[in-house]
Amino acid sequence: MGQLPTVEDVARVASVSRQTVSNVLNSPHIVKQATRARVEEAIAQLGYRQNASARRLRTQKSATIGIRLDPMRNGISGSILDRFLHALTERADARGMRVLLFTAEDPDGEIAQIRRLRDGSDVDAFVLTSTFHGDPRTQWLIDNRVPFVTFGRPWGIDDMNDPQHLWVDVDGAAGGRAATNHLLDGGARRIVHLGWPSPSGTGDDRRRGWEDAMRERTGATSDELAALTITAEEGVAQAMAAVSALLADGVRPDGMVCASDSLALGAMMAATSAGLAGLPIVGFDNTPVAAAVGLSSVEQSLGDVAAGALELLMGRTGSDLIGGELTPGEAHRLVTPVLVVRTPNRLPLFDSTTESTISAVGNVAADTHSERKNHE
Repeated sequence: MGQLPTVEDVARVASVSRQTVSNVLNSPHIVKQATRARVEEAIAQLGYRQNASARRLRTQKSATIGIRLDPMRNGISGSILDRFLHALTERADARGMRVLLFTAEDPDGEIAQIRRLRDGSDVDAFVLTSTFHGDPRTQWLIDNRVPFVTFGRPWGIDDMNDPQHLWVDVDGAAGGRAATNHLLDGGARRIVHLGWPSPSGTGDDRRRGWEDAMRERTGATSDELAALTITAEEGVAQAMAAVSALLADGVRPDGMVCASDSLALGAMMAATSAGLAGLPIVGFDNTPVAAAVGLSSVEQSLGDVAAGALELLMGRTGSDLIGGELTPGEAHRLVTPVLVVRTPNRLPLFDSTTESTISAVGNVAADTHSERKNHE
């Protein structure tokens, strides 16, 4: 096995001093951008990693990121955060950082846990999930100058330009648009949207993509879109009841776009019961259940979300918190999802499915095999 690369090796490749490399690793904000980029490129090229234990002793930091482990609320869509945690832990380890999981019953309890962990110097920064309008956690963290990033944008404030709040999110509108365009491309025109009751930051964002596509491609008016919109609380039974009521009223859609796979599965069951087993339905989250029943669904790229969260906290390749001030427009990452297209099974019989992926910006890649974010 070859010798592991050292700081001296990085300095040689980047044509800088050993101290400059150390500054990039520990205080990147004091290094000029061009020099920092050159050092980061050398680090990536050599595969250099700091000795985590030595760094913790030297910097008096824990090299630990804290994140709340949410309770499993839903057996279908609740797997999203589990997958995000796995991706975050894997990528944090590659940067010499650890992830500490903690529990809390509610936002106030989470703030109390964050305060305890910070007072004990157990955690350097936090990742928050399941953001919502008026979220007290983010304001507390800002007021107490605790480094953090959220998976989910800060609904209700200037989320695109406020540099105090670092956030990474999946572009729900792009996902909703991709799902709708797919059905429109297949000849559907009367496309119903099944979402969560408003206000719901995530749900409203996903609905906006459907609405934009319908306006642009069918010329649908606001009244027509309202007539094609139904809502249900998250859950298969709730979705099934909402769609059954719609069909009982004589509405016959030729496609449906749903805000989650749970809602889509309920819609699929209701349509099948009404003799509309072939109704094209698209979900959101691409859960294992969607794969099992052959449900087309929008896939959140959770590896990209985790990488974006760490990049905001630590820089492109750094192994410590950036610190310093960000400028408007630099404080967020918006990840484009992809649409996974499948041929649906006929419930309750599950046969093989055909699957392909369609980027929310239009790229198509064929694939053939069988095989997720709680809303506010």
